[in-house]
Amino acid sequence: MRIYEQSSTTNKKSYTREDWQGGYQSLKQEYDYWIDDIEGEIPPELEGTLFRNGPGLFDINGEQIHHPFDGDGMISRITFTNGRAHYRNRFVQTEAYIEEQKAGKILYRGVFGTQKSGGMLANIFDFKLKNIANTNIIYWGEKLLALWEGAEPHHLDTSSLETLGKEYFNGVLSVGEAFSAHPHFDPSCAMDGGNPCMVNFSIKPGLSTTITVFELDITGAIIRKHAHNVPGFCFIHDFAITENYCIFFQNPVKFNPIPFALGMRGAGECIKFQENQPTSAIVISRNPQKREIKTLEIESGFVFHHANAFEKDGEIIVDSICYENLPEVEPESDFRQTNFDTLKPGQLWRFHLNLATETVNREIIESRSCEFPSLHPNKVGREYRYVYMAAAHDETGNAPLQAFIKVDIETRKKQLWSAAPRGFASEPIFVPRSNATSEDEGWVLGLIYDSEHQRSDVVILDAKDLTLVAKLHLKHHVPYGLHGNFVERVFI
Repeated sequence: MRIYEQSSTTNKKSYTREDWQGGYQSLKQEYDYWIDDIEGEIPPELEGTLFRNGPGLFDINGEQIHHPFDGDGMISRITFTNGRAHYRNRFVQTEAYIEEQKAGKILYRGVFGTQKSGGMLANIFDFKLKNIANTNIIYWGEKLLALWEGAEPHHLDTSSLETLGKEYFNGVLSVGEAFSAHPHFDPSCAMDGGNPCMVNFSIKPGLSTTITVFELDITGAIIRKHAHNVPGFCFIHDFAITENYCIFFQNPVKFNPIPFALGMRGAGECIKFQENQPTSAIVISRNPQKREIKTLEIESGFVFHHANAFEKDGEIIVDSICYENLPEVEPESDFRQTNFDTLKPGQLWRFHLNLATETVNREIIESRSCEFPSLHPNKVGREYRYVYMAAAHDETGNAPLQAFIKVDIETRKKQLWSAAPRGFASEPIFVPRSNATSEDEGWVLGLIYDSEHQRSDVVILDAKDLTLVAKLHLKHHVPYGLHGNFVERVFI
C-alpha cells in the first residue's frame, strides 16, 4: 500500500466484486485481546479510544438480512495506550437482538426490506420495527451511547461494552422518540458561555415533517429542545451546524406507504427519488426564541452526509457529499451483487446559501467518488481547511471505497492513500495531536478490510501527508461499518 498522487490511466478495475463481498460476512464471535501483529509503530502520544459501530450480523441462523442497514449493531473498541493497542467487540444487546437470537429466526421487519418469513400475510399491518442501534457510537456526558436514528439511544458500559439499557436523558426523551445517529459537537457554544455542546435532531415524517433540535451540555443534559414543522415528507440522515444555525437538506423523495402497510416491502423500499424536483435547504436558528425557518431551493440531488458548515461574508457555506440521485433499494435484490458501474458517485460539493437574497450557488470541490467526511473537531461549524474522506481508488467513475483522501479546501490540492486492489476502506477519523500548531497535525485512523487475508487492519496515517505510520492486523474481519468517534480517554 502506498500513496497515489494520481490514479492509474488503465481501464482495469481497482477491485473485484468477489473481494468486496467478503466484508459482508457476519462476525458472530465477540473478541477481547491485545493486538500484537503490527507493521510499523503505534505513536506513543496516540492515547485514547476509537469506537466504531455498524451492522455485525447479515443473517440470523441462516435467514438472510435483506440489506446491511437492517443488521444488528456491533461495537468495535480499539484502545491506544503506551504504544500498544487493544481490540474488543460486542453486539448491542437490544431487546429485539436478544429475542431473535433466542428464537433463532427473524422476528422483526427491517426498514430496508428485511421481512419475517411467511410472506405478505406474516408482515401485513406489522409496523413494529426493531431498534438495531447500528449507526453511530458516541461518548458524551460520561456515557457511551449507541445510536440509531429511528429511536432512543442505548447506554453501554465503557469497559465491558455491556448494554445497560435505553437512554432518555432524565425523561426529556420519551419512549420510542427518535434521536438521530448524526450529532455534531460544537467546540464552543456562544449560548453556553463558550462551553462545548452537542447538537442533534430527530425527524417525524408524514404529509408534513416535524424536525426537533436537541442541544446537550457537557454533563449530557438536554438544555434546549425545539420542534419545527416543514411541509412535505423528509428523508434526512444527517445535518450540519454553524455557530448560529442548523441546516437540513430535504431530499426530493416521495414515500408510498401502501406496499409497506400491506407487508410487501420495507419502508425504505417505498421511498422513490423525484429527479425533476429540487432539493431544499432548510435553515433553522439554534436559538429556540427565533422561530423563523428559511427554505432555499437547490438543484436536484441527494445528500446522506455533510462535511461541515460555517458562516462567512453574509453567507452560510455548506460542504456536502452529493449524489445525482438516491441509490434505491429494490425488493428481491441482493446488495452483495451491487453493480457499481450503474450507480452515480457521491462527490464533495460546496453550497453558498444567501439568506438575504434566498439564493444558492454551488461548486464542486472533489469529483472523485467519496463518502464519510471527517475534519478537526475544533473546526466543526467554523471555517476550516482540511477534510478527510473515504474514496474510490480511481479518479473517475463509481467503485467501492478503497482509499482515504485528504483535500485542502483552500488550495484544492489532494493526497490519496489507497488500499487497492484488495483492501476496502471505512470512515476515516481525524485525531489531532496534543499541542498541535496546525490544523492537519495529527493522525487519520481507519479500518481496512483485507480481502486477501480475510481480516481487517487498523491503519494509522500521518494526517499531514497520508503516509502510513502503522498497520495493526486483527485476528478476524470487521464487517463494513458506518460511523464512530475517537475519545481522548482509555477504557480498559
